[in-house]
Amino acid sequence: MQMDTSQHAVAPLSKEQIRALPAFENLASDKIIVIQTLEQCLALQDQLSSIQVFGFDSESKPTFKVGEKSTGPHLIQLATYDSVFLFQVSAEILSFLKPILENEQQLKVGFGLKNDAHIFRGKDIQPTSLIELSKSFASFGYRSQVGVQTAIALLFQRYFAKSKKISTSNWAVKRLSPQQISYAAADAYAALLVFEQLYQQHRFTPQLQQQIMKILEGSTDKA
Repeated sequence: MQMDTSQHAVAPLSKEQIRALPAFENLASDKIIVIQTLEQCLALQDQLSSIQVFGFDSESKPTFKVGEKSTGPHLIQLATYDSVFLFQVSAEILSFLKPILENEQQLKVGFGLKNDAHIFRGKDIQPTSLIELSKSFASFGYRSQVGVQTAIALLFQRYFAKSKKISTSNWAVKRLSPQQISYAAADAYAALLVFEQLYQQHRFTPQLQQQIMKILEGSTDKA
């Protein structure tokens, strides 16, 4: 993908400019693995434990009534550079993922992670080493938070389509639709790509850049 390596602030992109860009290319469907059982989790344990940085997101069945409490998360997405794992949540799967989510030496990068962290704390999981990407675009001329769609446009000159219909669909269903699978995978995968470019271009604050480097170097030393 083409990327903008300039550190100079640019005029914020309009919605029309973003929509006119070539489409973002998600991972191929055979690289997106839906996990429904503990057995599938255990088969991936060694692979997952060796990953330094995950693109991270979660999905929950939406609530529509005032005062209705979410029962999520119903889906947890962990992306690497060549695969995305979609974990359909159960008590066993949450227990399996807890050490990964709480591992200070494994970065979990994404957008809007404050809400995700709140949901996980309600399940007795204290996520650590979360890197919120939405606040790292001041050098591009953005004073407010940036979503994944704008981030992909700025860094890769690609249009990342977002469907409200899919985002507000029922994520608690036993069998996810192909559209849900693609949507969920793209969110986590795109976050990982955005993180990589922000880190390589030193777009994070010096303090955060140093914190990330320390974790990555620590993980490398242990490998």
